[in-house]
Amino acid sequence: MAMIASKCPDITVTVVDMNAARIAAWQSDKLPIYEPGLAAVVSGALGRNLHFSTDVVGAIKAADIIFVSVNTPTKTYGVGAGRAADLRYIESVARTIAEHASGEKIIVEKSTIPVKTADAIRTILASNGNGLKFQVLSNPEFLAEGTAVADLTNPDRVLIGGERTPEGEKAMQQLVEVYARWVARDRIITTNLWSSELSKLVANAFLAQRISSINSISALCEATGADVDEVANAIGKDSRIGPKFLKSSVGFGGSCFQKDILNLTYLCESFGLPEVASYWNQVVTMNDWQKSRFTARIIKQLFNTVADKKIAVLGFAFKKDTNDTRESAAINVCRELLTEHANVCVYDPKVPAAEITADTLGPGQMNSRLTVAPDAYAACAGAHAIAVVTEWDEFKKLDFARIFAGMPKPAFVFDGRNILDLDALRKIGFCASGIGKPSA
Repeated sequence: MAMIASKCPDITVTVVDMNAARIAAWQSDKLPIYEPGLAAVVSGALGRNLHFSTDVVGAIKAADIIFVSVNTPTKTYGVGAGRAADLRYIESVARTIAEHASGEKIIVEKSTIPVKTADAIRTILASNGNGLKFQVLSNPEFLAEGTAVADLTNPDRVLIGGERTPEGEKAMQQLVEVYARWVARDRIITTNLWSSELSKLVANAFLAQRISSINSISALCEATGADVDEVANAIGKDSRIGPKFLKSSVGFGGSCFQKDILNLTYLCESFGLPEVASYWNQVVTMNDWQKSRFTARIIKQLFNTVADKKIAVLGFAFKKDTNDTRESAAINVCRELLTEHANVCVYDPKVPAAEITADTLGPGQMNSRLTVAPDAYAACAGAHAIAVVTEWDEFKKLDFARIFAGMPKPAFVFDGRNILDLDALRKIGFCASGIGKPSA
């Protein structure tokens, strides 16, 4: 919404939420989300044509186009628990729009949702909209955290789905004209509703599949002495494969990949396609195994016990350049190490200490074995091993000779993102290993 406001100064954009603290944060100097370049985009439009408000009803009445951007988490209860999307917030928004809309609106699904969700929205609007006609469009977002501003400024594509009726085509064209202010027209794709809704799930599934595929090969590389980065480079030169998303790591995280694949598998089973569901579910299974494999390697190399040993975990966000910790591999690594009675000390440059503790242990829980350091050097001081779990650039620039001097020997480094020079670390004296890398 900030990007639309920035690129379209004549369009009034109002972001509303019932959470007053969140709305206040968006109008402050410290935004609730860390994203490189975002603060400048927001501040450039704030107060001009970008507004934040808790007046949900007023904004609904005033709007011509309403973007529905609420959370669609994985269900934790009832039918489909652990896989299906929880659509209660989508339904709540649809009912609120139907109750308060004073004219016909274009409703745009921005949240990641299962196929056919538009039917539910249209049914609610038709039943409670006092005879008003609404057009429902699907406009999934394909930006990546950490590069979101660049992705929005120059997107690979903008996808808009709608009904193939005169009214639906007209509504799609209105949204096309908004994006066409800064996106080349040949990058704006229009489809039917169901193709658009499904494309988001499939795109994330394919990206996650590539990560799990190369991670599966990383285990084979370690067993044979091959180098996973060399293998990835070799196969990535094939134009049919390409080099992207072939970086082996401790495992993928974030709010989308696992949630969307689980949603996809549930949809497949619901439509009587268990073989398809099983195929995609293996992507998640492989990712979970990769996280556990990383922790198991730490324990094995530390002489099969980490009890009462200090382990420095560098990075907690699921990737660099974001403070998002949802489904972060670091959560699994920390929990498994704590289960083995290790003393875990975490440092992340953007994730607050309270969030690290809550994500690892649960809200309100405490464990004296888990601590959070103010910087990487404090985290590593006296540690028996260092585990790099997020690929923050600052970790590449650390003075590892200084760190080595303050660690018990033998001193171990486990690079879960393959960002460090293992040979240089070994020359210092570290026992250093990476994902899919040959042993010393």
